[in-house]
Amino acid sequence: MIVFDLQCSAGDHRFEAWFSSSEGYEDQRKRGLISCPICADTDVTKAIMAPNVGAKGNRAGAKSSTALVATAPETGKAAELKSMLAKVAELQAASLKDSTWVGKNFESQARAMDAGTVDQASIHGQATPEQARAMMEDGIAVMPLLIPVIPPDERN
Repeated sequence: MIVFDLQCSAGDHRFEAWFSSSEGYEDQRKRGLISCPICADTDVTKAIMAPNVGAKGNRAGAKSSTALVATAPETGKAAELKSMLAKVAELQAASLKDSTWVGKNFESQARAMDAGTVDQASIHGQATPEQARAMMEDGIAVMPLLIPVIPPDERN
């Protein structure tokens, strides 16, 4: 599984997408299957991105980190970024409204849907990167959620 930062030409929007390989990205791009989630432009290219270098495993107390973005408030970019993230969260919530949470059974449910042994429906849940990679390599249409979802049994 490989993650690329992508950018559309129409609105200069940046977004992230997962692919099974670099060749998979090129194939989908050439066939016009990749589009900007903000403006639907299909003229998409790889954006410049920082390499993801893992921390040394022998460091005591090493913790995983989360990528963050900070902008100076006086530039107005912070408000724009906050607005864009709110819109992404709103669109994702709307798309999950009629979706069923299947938790850690996501892979088996997605495979059953793909095989036609259960009714087609929209589901969301948890999968390891290896499970996601295997499903994508098998041609099952899955994608990561851009905004983390709190499982129903963990909500207050």
